[in-house]
Amino acid sequence: MIRILIADDQTLIRAGFRALLDAEPDMDVVAECGTGDEAVRLAARDRPDVVLMDIRMPHGDGLDATRRILADPGLAGTRVIILTTFELDEYIAEAVRAGAAGFLVKDTEPAELLRAVRVVHDGDALLSPSVTRRIMAALAVQSRAATPPTALDRITEREREVLQLVGEGLNNAEIAERLFITPLTAKTHVSRIMAKLQVRDRVQLVVLAYESGLVRPGWAG
Repeated sequence: MIRILIADDQTLIRAGFRALLDAEPDMDVVAECGTGDEAVRLAARDRPDVVLMDIRMPHGDGLDATRRILADPGLAGTRVIILTTFELDEYIAEAVRAGAAGFLVKDTEPAELLRAVRVVHDGDALLSPSVTRRIMAALAVQSRAATPPTALDRITEREREVLQLVGEGLNNAEIAERLFITPLTAKTHVSRIMAKLQVRDRVQLVVLAYESGLVRPGWAG
């Protein structure tokens, strides 16, 4: 079962999400709340696999709550999907910086929300190439401390190629097609890169690819 925490200050939104998610045989909503502080407390108590996190909430917004949850060593397996009505670049960029594994607007189709929960739970990131371009364009403007190029010295030349393609928003199957390798080999490369560079998930790999200069805005897609 995928254990889910819903954090949104609108009761009706929470009820709708709960009804949708609890109807799935592989999902269980273990808690819900309407403030950022409560989201942090409930995450520590219930240890959900996935948190659906609104951005604008009282008593600690969703971005702050995301940072606090993902900084907790006891919640290393928890993934956060940011949900908002505000599809603005600064929020997307800040959500990525906070460590979120996905970003969805609240009018997303139900089937897409369910897919997002499963994708993120499986350890992948929810980043389409178009969203990746927007995120990284915003990060390029906002970034104040780029990752030193020497950080990439820990990976092989082939792994650099894979990292560049991850930064462009390609999934494992697309990377495999581009490099004439199997999807399993692509997945293995991505896992090894994450371990060597000590990043939490694929989203953070995308950030590193841009902030190290390996990929630049305008290259993706």
